[in-house]
Amino acid sequence: MITPVRLGQAGLLALLAALHLGSAQAVSELSQGEYIFHLAGCGNCHTDREHQGPPLAGGRKLVTPLGTFYTPNITPDGETGIGNWREVDFRRALREGKSPSGSNYYPSFPYTSYTQLSDADIHALWTYLRTQKAVHQDNKPHELPWYLRFRWALAIWKWLFFEPGPYQPEAGKSALWNRGAYLVKGAAHCSECHTPRNFLGGFKSGQYLAGVAQGPEGALVPNITPDSQFGIGKWSEGDMVQYLGTGLQPDGDSAGSLMAEVIDNGLRFLPEDDLKSIAVYLKGQPAVANPVGKKGRKKAKSDADY
Repeated sequence: MITPVRLGQAGLLALLAALHLGSAQAVSELSQGEYIFHLAGCGNCHTDREHQGPPLAGGRKLVTPLGTFYTPNITPDGETGIGNWREVDFRRALREGKSPSGSNYYPSFPYTSYTQLSDADIHALWTYLRTQKAVHQDNKPHELPWYLRFRWALAIWKWLFFEPGPYQPEAGKSALWNRGAYLVKGAAHCSECHTPRNFLGGFKSGQYLAGVAQGPEGALVPNITPDSQFGIGKWSEGDMVQYLGTGLQPDGDSAGSLMAEVIDNGLRFLPEDDLKSIAVYLKGQPAVANPVGKKGRKKAKSDADY
């Protein structure tokens, strides 16, 4: 015979407190996961909005100088999405740029930045993605020249250009600066668009955030270093906070289509303290006099003005 367990008042209160704490932690994880989701632009890349595609079901076309990539389905569908992944698979994808089977991902998936996410933020993002609606939609194959179709060769690319591991705070810098560095280098992956690349697709040395003439979808991506002539050196921290949160520039103009998408679906969800930390970090970077933001400004303004 099983004797029922009787809880005293103190025990009942302790149980209720534990249940409440567990519920609060779950809500906090989901909230943090949603925050990282917006900051990382997951919805922007993995949703084919141009063709009214389902959220996160993939299929968005990314045209690059190395070929055309199609983003994959990251809904919890067990056959065509990531429904059969384990959390360790997800962490490996972001931290190491590898699939569950161990094959290398192309750096069109910005794991080169996501690797810097903390374990806690990766877990929170995983938790949030698992709550999204599953969509059964097959992935589209990339359209690449024959010499780029061998994924084993990506191991060489990684050896040359990829340094895995979570962000390590820089000694001698303020907490605000380090928070900005974590956001810019990690989830927000700003350098993936704003830093010029060499012919192998690696970042050019000494050109960090200096702008790209032919960025994603062929758009001009401006110089966001503190250079006073070609970058954002004349912007105040307040100007940058306003821009990142609203898309409004100091001169009254507004963000172009690609950056507007980043702001509308991502950066505007950030608290002001985090926007300020990004501004502090960017203002603290070396100025690079790369005139990419001035060349062809009238031609590219509607698509890529900062």
